[in-house]
This record gives sequence, structure tokens and C-alpha cells, in this order.
Amino acid sequence: MDRALRRVTGLWRDMADRVGPREAENLDIAAQMRACLAGKGGEVSARGRAALLATAYRSLPREERLAFLRTLAGFDADQKSVEEAIAAWSAAPDPAARAAAKVRMRRALEAPRIRLLQQFAAIPDGMRLLVDLREDLLRAAEGDPLLRALEADLRGLLAAWFDVGFLELRRIDWNSPAALLEKLIRYEAVHRIESWDDLKNRLDSDRRCYAFFHPRMPEEPLIFVEIALVKGLAASVQALLDPTADVLDPTQADTAIFYSINNCQRGLDGIAFGNFLIKRVVEVLGREFTNLRQFATLSPVPGFCRWLSKSEEAGDATLLTPDEANALRAASGAAPEVAPLTALHLLLGRRNLDAAANKALEGVLTRLCARWVAVEGARDPKRAADPVAHFHLSNGARVERVNWRGDTSEKGMRESAGLMVNYLYDPAFIEDNHEAYVGEGKRPMANGVKKLLKA
Repeated sequence: MDRALRRVTGLWRDMADRVGPREAENLDIAAQMRACLAGKGGEVSARGRAALLATAYRSLPREERLAFLRTLAGFDADQKSVEEAIAAWSAAPDPAARAAAKVRMRRALEAPRIRLLQQFAAIPDGMRLLVDLREDLLRAAEGDPLLRALEADLRGLLAAWFDVGFLELRRIDWNSPAALLEKLIRYEAVHRIESWDDLKNRLDSDRRCYAFFHPRMPEEPLIFVEIALVKGLAASVQALLDPTADVLDPTQADTAIFYSINNCQRGLDGIAFGNFLIKRVVEVLGREFTNLRQFATLSPVPGFCRWLSKSEEAGDATLLTPDEANALRAASGAAPEVAPLTALHLLLGRRNLDAAANKALEGVLTRLCARWVAVEGARDPKRAADPVAHFHLSNGARVERVNWRGDTSEKGMRESAGLMVNYLYDPAFIEDNHEAYVGEGKRPMANGVKKLLKA
């Protein structure tokens, strides 16, 4: 059996290798797709033709792939067959006939393009192709109903094929293949990895990195999380990533800090991995280090400054108390008639602040940040407006602490005025917190955060 599978796989590869850029230009895409669906010559031949199509797609310039996708999307369900199936169901005289008619209707409604996508999945590197194909679709589908329908079909297939039950959790360390380590550097989007030394520091003995992999994409991380083993809640990502800091004996750590989580495949957007990843890693770390007492994040607040700017534009003076307004005007040197949010904006734009300005800003911004993550809602008021807050609250965490000057990088100051938030994952309450947030919109928070909101 193994020998036969190797021969079949080799045949698909050989057939795909025969198509280069020049041949792809001359390939009749629609005719090739029809041939795949016809299945002439058996399953092996059909998949060989799918391999030729896949190679042709890979060889096309990005701007020309849109025509390929529209051709693929055009293999929709046949309207006449659907209407006949609906009519048969409507006319069915008894439960048995209705059940049979429903089966016929489901078959009629299934677009032939789904079979093409399934054939792509079966060829060598086919899963990688489909993930990339959906990435292209996500860029192109807006405003195009046919492409949106194709994207929905593909999303449904990928959600089933990338179910967490099929994924493998693997630890990545300094001894992992260089090609994989290079991908970590490329995919890290939360806290940029500056160098190989920086990466080595993040993979030291008091650090951990875990990723989910799919068996059909064994060298491509789908999502990964970076963890620091420390004492107490971390308040500053710069301190956490300081390469000159002493390495802690991990058996002496009492807290695992999840400080960066990154989705690696744009084509898998909307297919949830992160909630399962964090919970799995909490279990793994808890077994490895029985000394750990806390599992928490040190998270960015990416929408905070944008919210403040919109509030200023809207002239929302209700965000600040009279005392805060006066303190901000005094610290910024603004006249009494200047709007308090304008004074806040002036202070945020300054590089060097004196002690009085820092004190005024710290009090105001930590309170407003607590409000942003723990109170403000999106279109659905039960859902946190901040995407990171929504992610962790959905996973069963609670808002634990707001950290002043948690991220003083250019990005951190621009997006969140340097603030970061700890979200605590208490294994005993994860499920209760998840149900409270998802079901009722309640946002669990520590007493310190509640005090900030009452200030």
C-alpha cells in the first residue's frame, strides 16, 4: 500500500512539474476544470489534472489569478437542478419521500467547485495551495458576490480540515530547523524580532514558544505563542525582552506570561485556533512546571489611541472628570477654554514630559484604558470594542491589570499610549468566565480594575 501511494503521489508531482509559466499561459483553465469534474480516466487522472491546474495557478502573476478564481467560482450549482429538487421536496407525499427529496436537494445545492477544491486538497502541497488561494480571495472578494460565494465554500472546507482535533502542538526552540526559525521572525507581528540574538533570547531556558501545525503543512506554523516564565505579573514588555536581563531558573518561576500570539496564515483568517492554543499551552506548562501559580498575558491595546482620537473629534467631554480636565490643561499649558481632550492630545504628542504631566497622564489614561477594555462595546454592546480584549475574554480570561508604560516602543506609544493589559487565565474559572462573557456579555475583572473604573 505504501509503495502504491508513493507511486501515485510521484505521478501527480511529475504531471504538475510538466507545467511551467509558458504552458500555464496556454492552458484552457475552464476546460481543465471541466475535465477534473468529469473524472475521465479515474481518480488518479482527475487529481493529476488538478495538479496541473494548481501549478498553473501558482505560475500566474497575482493580478492574473483573479480570472482563474472567477472561472472557478463560476462552477456553481445548476439552477434548473436546484429548482427541480425544491419542487420534488414540495410535492413529496410522505416523510420517506421528503427525506429522499432532501438528500437530492442537498446534492443539487452543492456547487461543483467544491469538488474541485477537494481535488486540490488531495494533491501534494494542495492544502498550502488552498490556504494561499483563500488569501487571494479575501483580497479580491469584496463587492463580488460570486467570489464571496467561493470564499464561503472554501472557508467551510478549511474550517473542517483545520479543526483543532487534527492539529499538532509543537514546541519551537533554538534547536528547531533554521527554516522554521526564519518563519518565526517573519511572522512575528506583535513585537518585532530584531535579530537572531533577539530570537535566541526569546527561546532561552526561561522562555517557551509553542505552535500549532497541520499534518499536511508540517513545516508551516499556523499560529504560535511566546511565553516568558517569570516571578509575578510582568508589567513591561521591554523589561521582559531585555537581552541583558538575568536568565531565571524556570523551576523558580511562579507565573507564565503569554506576551505575543501571532496568526501566521492570512488564508486561515476567521478559523479559530488561538483560544485552543492558549488553553493547551496552559495545560502543557502546568504539567511541566508544578511551581507555576499564574497564567497571564501582557497584551497590547491596539485600538485605544484611535478611540481617544475619535472621542476628541466627536467632542465627547464626558470621558474626563472636571479634576482630570483641569489637571490636563495645567500640565499641557492650555488655556481654560481649550477642550480637555484637546489638552490630552497635546500631551500625548510630546516626547519629553515633566513629572506633573506624567502624573496627570498616568491617572487619566489608566482609567480610560480600563474603560476601553472592560466597558466600551462594539456594534454589539456585549462584545468588547478592543479586539484583543474580546479575544481573551472570549477565551475565559479576566481583565487583571492595566500597566502604565508597558510598551514604550514607537508602535506601542502610537497605538496605545504605552499602555498594556494583563489578562489572567485561571484554570478553575476559564469556563465560567467564557460563559459569562459569551452568553451574557459580562466582563470578569480584578478588583484593581474595578477601582479604576470607579475613580
